[in-house]
Amino acid sequence: MVMMFSPVEAFFPDGREKDSVAAELEGALLISRSVFPYFMLVALEAGGPLRALLFLLVSPLVSLLETLGLQAAALHVMTFVSTAGLRLADVKAAAKATLPRFFLLDTSEKAYEGVFARCGGKKYVLTSMPRIMVEPFLREYLDASCVVATEVRTIGGRCLGLVAPPGVMVGQRRLDALKALLGGCGEIDVGLGDGLQEHPFMLLCGETYNITPTEAEASPLPRQSYPKPLIFHDGRLVKRPTPLHALVLLLWLPASIFLAVARILLGLALPFGLQPMAGAALGMRVDTSFAPTAAEASARDQEGGIIYACCHRTLLDPVITACVLQQRLVAVTYSLSAVSEILSPIPTVRLSRNRARDAETMRGLLERRDLVVCPEGTTCREPYLLRFSPLFAEVAKEIVPLAILADGSMFYGSTVRGYKWLDSFFFLMNPFPEYRLRFLDAVAGSWDGAEPSGGGGYEVANRIQQAIAGELGYECTNLTRRDKYRMIAGNDGLVAESTP
Repeated sequence: MVMMFSPVEAFFPDGREKDSVAAELEGALLISRSVFPYFMLVALEAGGPLRALLFLLVSPLVSLLETLGLQAAALHVMTFVSTAGLRLADVKAAAKATLPRFFLLDTSEKAYEGVFARCGGKKYVLTSMPRIMVEPFLREYLDASCVVATEVRTIGGRCLGLVAPPGVMVGQRRLDALKALLGGCGEIDVGLGDGLQEHPFMLLCGETYNITPTEAEASPLPRQSYPKPLIFHDGRLVKRPTPLHALVLLLWLPASIFLAVARILLGLALPFGLQPMAGAALGMRVDTSFAPTAAEASARDQEGGIIYACCHRTLLDPVITACVLQQRLVAVTYSLSAVSEILSPIPTVRLSRNRARDAETMRGLLERRDLVVCPEGTTCREPYLLRFSPLFAEVAKEIVPLAILADGSMFYGSTVRGYKWLDSFFFLMNPFPEYRLRFLDAVAGSWDGAEPSGGGGYEVANRIQQAIAGELGYECTNLTRRDKYRMIAGNDGLVAESTP
C-alpha cells in the first residue's frame, strides 16, 4: 500500500486538544537520525573511558552496516558494545541524568511545537533505541504516554547487551507493537515520520506528516519552549559526541591531562602575583569587572572582614576569586573531598551543618580574614540559581555579591555520580577554560554584633541571589543541594570525611 504524506507545514494546529499522535523519534522529533552519540554517552557514563574507546573503534563497522541498509544489525552492534555487562542501574542513571540534555538540544522545534505538543490526546513515540535509554526522557520531558522501543535482555541486574524479542524495533515490528497497544481497535489521529522512508506504523494514522528539512536547516527547540525546565543534569561531556567529536576528544586526552597537571602545579607553586600571567600562558582566560563599592570594599582594611558570596560554577570558584583579588581568602564549604582540600592553594574550612556552631566558626574566621562562600551549596550548570543559604548573611557586616560564569568547550568541571575529586582536573583539561567574574555593589549583612533578628538573613540572601541572577540573566529558584542530588543520584550528596 502506498501512503500519502503531507509536509508538516500543512498541519492545522487548532482544535487538536483530544487528538492522539504517533511520532518517530530519530529524524522526526529529533533533528538528527544518528543514534551513535547516545550509545556513546551510555558507554562513557555507565561503562567508563575504555568502553567508550572500544565503542569508537567499532564505529567504522557501524557506519558500514548503516550504509548497506542494515540498520538493525548496526543497532545490535551498538547495543552490545555499549551495554554488555553493565549494571542496569548504571545505564538507567545515565539515561535519567545525562541523556535528556542531549536529547533536548537535538529536539526539532518544527516537529515538537508544530505538531507533537499541539495534540492533547495520547502520545506515542517510536524508536529503534533501547527503552532503558529513551523512556526517562520521553515520559518526563515530552510527556509521552506510550513508548515503542527495543528491549534489552538483562540477568541479575546486569545488561547482557542482547536484544530481546521481538528484536530491534524497526519496520513492521513497530506496526505490530502499535497494534498491540491499541488493542486491535481504533486508530491514531496524527502520524509524524522522518520523510526518508515509508513507515508501516503510519497505516494506523488518520493524518500523516513528514519532517523533510536537512539537519543544517532544522531549528532546535529553544530553551524557553522546553516542556519541562532542564535545571540539573550530569555527565562530563559538553558537546554531543558524534564520531568526529569523540575522535577529537580521544586525540586531545593525553595533552589535556598534561596541561591540567601543569596548571595545577603552577597554581600551587607560584605566588598570587604571578598566577594570572602563568594561567594566561597556559590558555586560562579570566575576565573581571568591579562595581564601585565592590572595588572600595576589597581595597580597604576593616575590622570584621568581608564575605564574597558567589554563585557556584566549579570547585575553582574560590581559588579564582582569591587569585583575582590577590588575597589569601578562606573558602568556607560544607562538603569537599580530601584530595580537593590538599590541592587547594587557599585555606579551606569545612562546616559541620550545625547552624549555631557554623555561625560561630565563620564569625571567628571573619575577625582575621575575608571569606569566600558559595551559598547555593552545590554547582548548577544551567542558567538558574539555587536557593541561597542565609547563614553567610547572618554573620557578616558587609557582603560583596559575585556573579561567576565558567565555560569549557569539552568537559564539565562538576559531577554528581562521578569522582568529585576529579572535577577541577576535568575543567582544567579544557583547551581554553574561561572564567568571568563580576563583583557587584557591596551589600550590608544582617550582623551587627548581636544575633540577627527576624528574617534579616533570609532577606539579605534573597536580595543577593536576585542581584547575581539579574547580572547573569539567570532565573532564581527555591531548589537546594538536596533536591539536585535526590533528582540525579538518589542521595543527599554528602561527602564523607574519608572520601579521597
